[in-house]
Amino acid sequence: MLKVRTPVIVSLAVAGALILSACGESGPLEGVGQRSGAWVTAATLPTTTSPEVVVEIGDEGLVGVGDILWVNDDIGPDEVSDDPQAMIATVWRRQLGSRFVQASRVEIATALPTIRFPEAVPEDVRWVTSQLVFDPATGLLDPDTSAAFGLWIVEPYTVEGGRLGVLRVGMAPDGVGGAKSDVVPIIVPDGLSLGWTEAGLRYELFCQASVTDAVCNAISDGFVPLSDLLGS
Repeated sequence: MLKVRTPVIVSLAVAGALILSACGESGPLEGVGQRSGAWVTAATLPTTTSPEVVVEIGDEGLVGVGDILWVNDDIGPDEVSDDPQAMIATVWRRQLGSRFVQASRVEIATALPTIRFPEAVPEDVRWVTSQLVFDPATGLLDPDTSAAFGLWIVEPYTVEGGRLGVLRVGMAPDGVGGAKSDVVPIIVPDGLSLGWTEAGLRYELFCQASVTDAVCNAISDGFVPLSDLLGS
């Protein structure tokens, strides 16, 4: 049974410059927690003193994404278009070699209007990185992996293995219904991946082996529209 406690925890203030380019030729999230073969098709920084809500699952916990830092939210155009294709083109113009292009929440929510994101993440997570992922030949979003998010316990890209989780989002196959499908677990060597489809998109949530299956499943159960999290 889930318990909720509300200790007052001071959020970390993040120092250092924002990393705008992806690490490595294949991008910072490519291959992390990924099974071999195709995507899963399931069904086919100011200091704050506001209370942090931690949902306990056994000896572990989840914390709301409003209490973590989205490191890419300061990048992007001054004026945000509500046209997905215009936004995709704007982000693509920032591409500097990797097909993983750092993008803010606003840019990703505009480019993929139905995209959802977990409302809570493991309590050790302090940073989230976010990218739109492109087909370099066309400058359009890669249909297999269109967006990627990293859940970090250390300052992003400073330590190998500093992520507790990775979320990849791609396009659902034609004919798949809009309702959320069953969640399909896939055991991978370094942890657990959960796959499902919803609202025209398909999701793969990877949790490192240090995250229990119960916590990983609780994260997948709590997805909400990314657009609802823009003010958090």
